[in-house]
Amino acid sequence: MQTTSLHELYIDELRDLYSAETQLVKALPKMAKASTNSELRQGFEEHLRQTTEHVSRLEQIFEELEEKPSGKKCAGMEGLIKEGAEAIDEDYSDEVRDAALIGAAQRVEHYEIAAYGTVKAFADLMGHSEQVALLDQTLQEETETDEKLTELSAEVNELANQGQSSEELEEEALGQKNKGAVAETRKGKAKRVA
Repeated sequence: MQTTSLHELYIDELRDLYSAETQLVKALPKMAKASTNSELRQGFEEHLRQTTEHVSRLEQIFEELEEKPSGKKCAGMEGLIKEGAEAIDEDYSDEVRDAALIGAAQRVEHYEIAAYGTVKAFADLMGHSEQVALLDQTLQEETETDEKLTELSAEVNELANQGQSSEELEEEALGQKNKGAVAETRKGKAKRVA
């Protein structure tokens, strides 16, 4: 049957988002487990909690609309999650895998930001102000998650570029610090001898 109204399109897009979010609830624990960077792992765990709330908000909207959330599979999210799974399965060093996971997660976030922006605009146009507020809350959380991933990527990508783990960098920094302390001790002994 042909979709002839914005309302029908809105329901269809919400179902797509519901499918996307429920798929993500299953994928995020795998991404967290594959992360070696503790901040990244915590970020995935936090976003899992948020995503569960996103599902609940969508269910609330479907209840208000007297519609069922099921009935559609989000092929876009399915593909993005598959790419994330490939990053996990590749033979990457820990640092490179973390960089790949951030890239996969940001693609997911950008997809969700676009989708939530679209349904929020539809809801606003149709006068569903309570739904606009719920959708906007989720949109803001998706945007914040993307910003956090961008910030974290600076450190993670640098580690991947250097081919060193964070522990190796800490040891290297400690070694430089110790060399400095040894040099200072030598200077002190040299002054006393003179």
